[in-house]
Amino acid sequence: MNSKLGIALGGGGARGLSHIGVLKVLEREHLPINQITGCSIGAIIGGLYATFQNAEAVEDFIYDLIKRPVFNELDMEVFDSTEHSGAMNHLNQYLNNLKMYFSMLKTLKARSIYNEKLVEKLFETFPDKPIETLPVNFATIATDLISGREIVLTEGSLKKSVMASSAIPGVFPPVEIDGLLLIDGASSDSIPVQIVKGRGAQYVIAVDVTHCVEDVSKLDTGIQIIYRAEDIVTYHLTQERLAGADLLIRPKVRHYSWAAIKSIDDIIKAGEEAAEAALPQLEKLLKHGSPE
Repeated sequence: MNSKLGIALGGGGARGLSHIGVLKVLEREHLPINQITGCSIGAIIGGLYATFQNAEAVEDFIYDLIKRPVFNELDMEVFDSTEHSGAMNHLNQYLNNLKMYFSMLKTLKARSIYNEKLVEKLFETFPDKPIETLPVNFATIATDLISGREIVLTEGSLKKSVMASSAIPGVFPPVEIDGLLLIDGASSDSIPVQIVKGRGAQYVIAVDVTHCVEDVSKLDTGIQIIYRAEDIVTYHLTQERLAGADLLIRPKVRHYSWAAIKSIDDIIKAGEEAAEAALPQLEKLLKHGSPE
């Protein structure tokens, strides 16, 4: 069990809360995590775990965050309903679509729906330590808007790096770091398997929480088509990136939207269940070098 184990935590918005469940199981089994590289929500969860080294502490932090008044200001349910509104009555659908419309109008004059002040307030309690001093080797992925390059952040402010990696284009504002204008890492690398491998991991566990490309919702509006196009691009990028993983854990959360925060309990549980199911393969991998 002395093998260098690295974990690649992928992006996927609220679906990535299942990363917490995966980490809870790995921690319970006393599996030594040598390094974590996260993208988007994977950067948030991975950064917290690299700081606390305790999955329950990460879970508590996230629950506390979504109970804060600033989180309510985001009104995430508006975005959730655009993909999963089948159970809503027509009036609620209409009102949420109207809210979405006015939210999107903000991007005609500003860089994002939510401004820098609100995002700073949202991340106010997030640990702000130098990445290089964390007890677990950690890195996060962002995308430079100017050059289009994938940027691997391995030092400097943890908070700012995570904010950059999770800056969903058009929703959250880009983050400037060292002359770079950074957005969501998923724009260039949805699951950073190769980065984990390149940083010295002997075995790489990849946690995939991307949306199911076969789950086609209505395509009656522009925003639905935008979401669908993103799903397709992310799917193909993800398949390419996953090729180097030694073990893939795919929690059953792919039917949730990226904004399904209200389903946090079920999403975390799905992560636990997926990790539990993968334990026999993981044990074989660490003992024999192959999950088969």
